[in-house]
Amino acid sequence: MTELSPQAQEVFWAFNRAASGKPYDWHYLPAIAAALRAAADQVLPKEWPTIEDYNEYEQGVAAAHIKYRNQILAIAEELENNE
Repeated sequence: MTELSPQAQEVFWAFNRAASGKPYDWHYLPAIAAALRAAADQVLPKEWPTIEDYNEYEQGVAAAHIKYRNQILAIAEELENNE
């Protein structure tokens, strides 16, 4: 078990406070990661037109969604790698 980043640690703690009240229920990591992947797909689905298909404003919105999706997926991957 490696140390989690502050972002992943906060997600982990928030889940555990709500689910069990125990701060270190490590067996939940795969479930938390799966939920984060599902949330990332709601921010921006995997199958999305290329950013060049949009006007300048839409490109900015899409770029922000891509950034947020990638940040969420990075936390999910970190949690999965700490099982």
